[in-house]
Amino acid sequence: MTGDSGVSETSVSTDASSDVETELSRDMSLFDITFIGVGAMIGAGVFALTGFAAGLAGPALTLAFFLNGFVALFTAVSYAELGAAFPEAGGGYLWVKEALVDPNGFYAGWMSWFAHAVACSLYAVTFGVFLTEFIVYSGVLSEGFVLLGFIDRLLLDKVLAVLMVSLFAYINYRGAEETGKAGVIVTGIKVAILGVFVAFGILATLNTPDWPTKFLGHPSFAPNGVIGIIGAMGFTYIAFEGYEIIVQSGEEVVNPGENIPKAVFYSLAIVVPIYILVAFAAIGGISVVPELAQRAGLAADAPTWQLLGNLGELGIIEAAGQFVPYGVPLLLIAGLTATMSALNATVYSSSRVSFAMGRDRALPGIFDRIHPEKRTPHWAILLSAVLIILMAVTLPIESVAASADIMFILLFVQVNWTVIKMRKTHPDLPRTFEVPYMPWPPLIGIVLQFLLTPFLLSALGMEIGLGPDSHGFIALITTVLWMGLGIAVYYGYSERKEEEKLEEEAPTVVAEQAPASERSSRDQRLLVPIANPESVEQLMRTAFDLAEERDADIEVVSVVTVPQQTPLSEGRQFVSEEREVIDSALEFAAEERPDIPVSGKIRIGHDVSRAILNTIEQDNIDIVLMGWRGRGRRADYVLGSNVDQIVTQARCDVLVERMGPTGEVNSILVPTAGGPHAEFAAEIAHAIAVPNEARVEVLYISTTTDENGDTVLEETAAILDGVDTDTTLVENGDIVKEIVDRSGGHDITIMGASRESLLEQLVFGAIPEEVGRRAKNTVIMAKRDLGITSRVTRWFRGYRRRR
Repeated sequence: MTGDSGVSETSVSTDASSDVETELSRDMSLFDITFIGVGAMIGAGVFALTGFAAGLAGPALTLAFFLNGFVALFTAVSYAELGAAFPEAGGGYLWVKEALVDPNGFYAGWMSWFAHAVACSLYAVTFGVFLTEFIVYSGVLSEGFVLLGFIDRLLLDKVLAVLMVSLFAYINYRGAEETGKAGVIVTGIKVAILGVFVAFGILATLNTPDWPTKFLGHPSFAPNGVIGIIGAMGFTYIAFEGYEIIVQSGEEVVNPGENIPKAVFYSLAIVVPIYILVAFAAIGGISVVPELAQRAGLAADAPTWQLLGNLGELGIIEAAGQFVPYGVPLLLIAGLTATMSALNATVYSSSRVSFAMGRDRALPGIFDRIHPEKRTPHWAILLSAVLIILMAVTLPIESVAASADIMFILLFVQVNWTVIKMRKTHPDLPRTFEVPYMPWPPLIGIVLQFLLTPFLLSALGMEIGLGPDSHGFIALITTVLWMGLGIAVYYGYSERKEEEKLEEEAPTVVAEQAPASERSSRDQRLLVPIANPESVEQLMRTAFDLAEERDADIEVVSVVTVPQQTPLSEGRQFVSEEREVIDSALEFAAEERPDIPVSGKIRIGHDVSRAILNTIEQDNIDIVLMGWRGRGRRADYVLGSNVDQIVTQARCDVLVERMGPTGEVNSILVPTAGGPHAEFAAEIAHAIAVPNEARVEVLYISTTTDENGDTVLEETAAILDGVDTDTTLVENGDIVKEIVDRSGGHDITIMGASRESLLEQLVFGAIPEEVGRRAKNTVIMAKRDLGITSRVTRWFRGYRRRR
């Protein structure tokens, strides 16, 4: 069925008053996209890297995190400007490709793919470490276990990492997704647990008599000097990959020109204080007890920052075990949740980048293939998973983190240079946000990021000519090998294929036409979502009657859905399936009612109901008319997941037509109990009865204490002025049975929503829904939009009932 707003593509009309548009769905709010960025920035990194970073910077880790936020700000402004101007999947790769000469564009994608894959391998290894620690902590395995005679702790970490990457690759292939609400919940849990950690850590710090010496002495605030501070900055810079995750989702963000820059800055403002507070709590709250000192290979009088560094990815976990009630299991659960969330996000983002490169022929065409059934880039997901697993298995966790840091730093340098270049090459680009004081912020960002890399390598033990086993040396060699492989791929394959693609696309011409809404001067807009070709004629006939009565134009919409893992732009290859439905509706309209403006729209989105709801909001829809086949009830859905959400959330009048036998409309039944929804149902009955010259029976079924029947019947008959109307009052009857029995003598039954609370798993109310299921002929259920007053009243009623 439907989608959201976005980038308009070609339109083809069937007559002078109708056309078909293809649009991308945009349904992520500012809150959603901000939490995506926050979730990425405080993902596994804060759990896995804080200990290592403390070993590099010492107590000055708090300063390192603050300076990281300062350095990141100079790149944040570049991402804000370009992300708002180019809200498309692909992020930095697409921008660099657009602005800089080859092979810069190729290398941006090549590094971005590797950086996301390596980041994913970091999260996978961290998950393995945390899960193994959780198993040991729970007593299932002993501290020095060896399984099957050869599986020690390190090997089990790697095996678990491989299993989790494989699982999330399969989930992404299947098209399953972490919904926006679930992502917000997971991020909220992580922030809450870190808040608990910080609170107890600060309390433990202040309760230590000589706590200032943990930061200013033993031996100093910055025991490894400037090299240690900047090295820790570079080592944890991977946290700011959240920029890239935010812009990767740009084509799905509502009002991206405004919301993407805000999300970039809001996420940075939230994350930096969290990192600083976590570092302070960990260094100040932990104590060097004999058991931990022995485990870390340190003397009993070692400083706390050194203890955290030697404990590595388990440093923050052991700290929580000392000063947070149930701290070890709590932080392990939070770490496992964070790593799984980050795993899913980076499998998704790495496959998106490689898919975009395959689409541009920078990588072989196999990366560009979409699974015909799952509609996911299955080969891009598989090959990205292979790369992730290879890195997770072969490299130590410190080298994995350092390799990802180097790649992201190089990518950010390219993005900063791109924003400068585009001011000259693309002066007319629609910039809703502009970097101030150009070109100084991005230039400063470039210089500062170049400074991070050598300090990072040096802090990890890299010395010129020495240290072949150090993590910095391994990270550098990994980076050089990947870049060298990139040269071979580009000059051996990509350069030639990209030239062929340009030659093929040169003759393409796109024709655009103004949508019908711009040519119509009618008072209202009526939206008709259609997914089933068999529903076209019946829904369109109802729509014609309503449009004539209300002086409305009609917008027919159908939705192409693709999984979250697939960029929305790739949904265009599936448009032909839905276009047949739209074309049949437009052809029927041209033949039956050429006097009524009818437009067609195909929307591409990840969720049908969200796409329709966004269409309602963005196209200023007054009434939505949906079809329903009356399928059986499920415990979690009343009418069906899509219909339920639209009826309960749409900010317009809603009609749901339970499809019955087609044919002429000679008789209409209007059961009523009074109220705004029943009045709306009577108005719909009037709209259908007049052009069809149909007779209407208004039915009121009273209860033992009800004395309003005659009044309600008179008021309803007045709405049906000019229509042949009969009124019937039934006393003390079974409401549903009476309506269902009488509906058999009419062609259509039209009834308004009843008054039960929408918070109680009801959409139109129990009576209309039951009639809709049991009636033999067509049933139209009507719900009038009562605005904010209605929503507050319904919430208050539900609250009182729950009390």
